[in-house]
Amino acid sequence: MAIAARRAEGGLTVRIVHLFVICALVFAAAYVYGIKMESTVRTEKVLRLRAEWSKLESPLRLQGLADRHLELKPVESSQYDSLKNLPERPPSFARPGAPDPIGAMLDTFDPNSITGSVSVKPQESAQ
Repeated sequence: MAIAARRAEGGLTVRIVHLFVICALVFAAAYVYGIKMESTVRTEKVLRLRAEWSKLESPLRLQGLADRHLELKPVESSQYDSLKNLPERPPSFARPGAPDPIGAMLDTFDPNSITGSVSVKPQESAQ
Protein backbone atom coordinates (compact mmCIF):
# COMPACT_ATOMS: atom_id res chain seq x y z
CA MET A 1 0.00 0.00 0.00
CA ALA A 2 2.75 2.41 0.94
CA ILE A 3 4.51 1.74 -2.36
CA ALA A 4 1.33 2.37 -4.36
CA ALA A 5 0.72 5.64 -2.47
CA ARG A 6 4.29 6.72 -3.15
CA ARG A 7 3.95 5.97 -6.85
CA ALA A 8 0.71 7.94 -7.04
CA GLU A 9 2.32 10.86 -5.22
CA GLY A 10 5.40 10.72 -7.49
CA GLY A 11 3.21 10.58 -10.59
CA LEU A 12 1.37 13.68 -9.43
CA THR A 13 4.67 15.54 -8.91
CA VAL A 14 5.88 14.57 -12.38
CA ARG A 15 2.59 15.78 -13.90
CA ILE A 16 2.89 19.10 -12.08
CA VAL A 17 6.49 19.50 -13.31
CA HIS A 18 5.38 18.64 -16.87
CA LEU A 19 2.56 21.19 -16.66
CA PHE A 20 4.99 23.84 -15.39
CA VAL A 21 7.48 23.10 -18.19
CA ILE A 22 4.73 23.24 -20.83
CA CYS A 23 3.52 26.60 -19.44
CA ALA A 24 7.11 27.92 -19.49
CA LEU A 25 7.56 26.80 -23.11
CA VAL A 26 4.30 28.47 -24.17
CA PHE A 27 5.33 31.69 -22.42
CA ALA A 28 8.81 31.59 -24.02
CA ALA A 29 7.30 30.98 -27.47
CA ALA A 30 4.92 33.93 -27.02
CA TYR A 31 7.81 36.15 -25.89
CA VAL A 32 9.99 35.20 -28.87
CA TYR A 33 7.04 35.76 -31.22
CA GLY A 34 6.57 39.25 -29.76
CA ILE A 35 10.24 40.06 -30.34
CA LYS A 36 9.97 38.78 -33.91
CA MET A 37 6.90 40.92 -34.59
CA GLU A 38 8.60 44.01 -33.15
CA SER A 39 11.61 43.37 -35.38
CA THR A 40 9.34 42.93 -38.39
CA VAL A 41 7.55 46.22 -37.67
CA ARG A 42 10.89 48.05 -37.42
CA THR A 43 12.11 46.49 -40.66
CA GLU A 44 8.91 47.52 -42.44
CA LYS A 45 9.29 51.07 -41.10
CA VAL A 46 12.86 51.26 -42.41
CA LEU A 47 11.77 49.93 -45.81
CA ARG A 48 8.91 52.43 -45.93
CA LEU A 49 11.29 55.30 -45.10
CA ARG A 50 13.78 54.16 -47.73
CA ALA A 51 11.01 54.04 -50.34
CA GLU A 52 9.87 57.54 -49.37
CA TRP A 53 13.46 58.81 -49.49
CA SER A 54 14.03 57.35 -52.95
CA LYS A 55 10.79 58.97 -54.11
CA LEU A 56 11.84 62.34 -52.67
CA GLU A 57 15.28 62.26 -54.26
CA SER A 58 14.20 61.06 -57.70
CA PRO A 59 15.88 63.15 -60.40
CA LEU A 60 12.65 63.96 -62.25
CA ARG A 61 11.01 65.28 -59.08
CA LEU A 62 14.08 67.36 -58.17
CA GLN A 63 14.30 68.74 -61.71
CA GLY A 64 10.65 69.78 -61.56
CA LEU A 65 11.17 71.49 -58.21
CA ALA A 66 14.28 73.27 -59.49
CA ASP A 67 12.45 74.48 -62.60
CA ARG A 68 9.51 75.68 -60.54
CA HIS A 69 11.34 77.38 -57.66
CA LEU A 70 14.81 78.34 -58.92
CA GLU A 71 15.64 80.77 -61.66
CA LEU A 72 18.63 78.90 -63.01
CA LYS A 73 20.22 79.71 -66.35
CA PRO A 74 22.77 77.69 -68.32
CA VAL A 75 26.41 78.53 -67.69
CA GLU A 76 27.89 80.73 -70.38
CA SER A 77 31.49 80.70 -71.52
CA SER A 78 31.88 84.35 -70.52
CA GLN A 79 31.47 83.34 -66.87
CA TYR A 80 34.83 81.54 -66.88
CA ASP A 81 38.12 83.38 -66.50
CA SER A 82 41.77 82.38 -66.47
CA LEU A 83 43.78 82.04 -63.28
CA LYS A 84 46.05 84.96 -64.18
CA ASN A 85 43.09 87.34 -63.80
CA LEU A 86 42.35 86.34 -60.21
CA PRO A 87 43.00 89.04 -57.60
CA GLU A 88 46.01 88.77 -55.34
CA ARG A 89 45.82 86.89 -52.08
CA PRO A 90 44.59 89.17 -49.25
CA PRO A 91 47.25 90.32 -46.81
CA SER A 92 47.79 88.32 -43.63
CA PHE A 93 46.94 90.24 -40.47
CA ALA A 94 49.10 88.02 -38.24
CA ARG A 95 52.77 88.90 -38.14
CA PRO A 96 55.21 86.12 -38.99
CA GLY A 97 56.30 84.30 -35.84
CA ALA A 98 53.40 85.73 -33.80
CA PRO A 99 51.06 83.28 -32.07
CA ASP A 100 47.90 82.33 -33.86
CA PRO A 101 45.17 84.81 -32.77
CA ILE A 102 42.39 82.24 -32.98
CA GLY A 103 44.48 79.71 -31.06
CA ALA A 104 45.09 82.34 -28.37
CA MET A 105 41.34 82.90 -28.07
CA LEU A 106 40.78 79.17 -27.74
CA ASP A 107 43.39 78.94 -24.99
CA THR A 108 41.37 81.37 -22.89
CA PHE A 109 38.28 79.16 -23.12
CA ASP A 110 37.34 77.44 -19.86
CA PRO A 111 36.39 73.82 -20.68
CA ASN A 112 34.25 73.61 -17.53
CA SER A 113 32.04 76.54 -18.54
CA ILE A 114 28.50 75.76 -19.59
CA THR A 115 27.16 77.00 -22.89
CA GLY A 116 23.66 76.93 -24.28
CA SER A 117 24.55 74.13 -26.66
CA VAL A 118 25.76 71.72 -23.98
CA SER A 119 23.21 69.95 -21.83
CA VAL A 120 23.95 69.57 -18.15
CA LYS A 121 23.71 66.08 -16.73
CA PRO A 122 21.78 65.82 -13.43
CA GLN A 123 24.76 64.50 -11.45
CA GLU A 124 26.96 67.39 -12.67
CA SER A 125 24.43 70.06 -11.68
CA ALA A 126 24.22 68.73 -8.11
CA GLN A 127 27.96 69.20 -7.55
